[in-house]
Amino acid sequence: MHAFDVLADPVRRRTLELIAKRERTSGEIVDVIEIEFGITQSAVSQHLRVLRESGFASVRHSGTKRNYSINSDAFFEIDAWLNGLKRYWSPRLEALATEVERGQRRKPE
Repeated sequence: MHAFDVLADPVRRRTLELIAKRERTSGEIVDVIEIEFGITQSAVSQHLRVLRESGFASVRHSGTKRNYSINSDAFFEIDAWLNGLKRYWSPRLEALATEVERGQRRKPE
């Protein structure tokens, strides 16, 4: 699954927001996601599996609990991909900023 396919789902984005703040058990994640999205524990588990398998989340076993945390490596890959595209829009945005600045200087007072 492509990284943007993983991030396109609001449940997975919300899960990533939760574990970005601190490591959480699967039970903690299920509690929040069930309330916010009205989905079952089984559905939340499927989303957690996608996040693990795609490399966005890491799991640490502690006895019978699974503790999830964010895996920043996957985000570095997305950032690198986006930076490669910035070369196309950055010059245009800089040109627009210049034109806006010029227009503001020309306004009669």
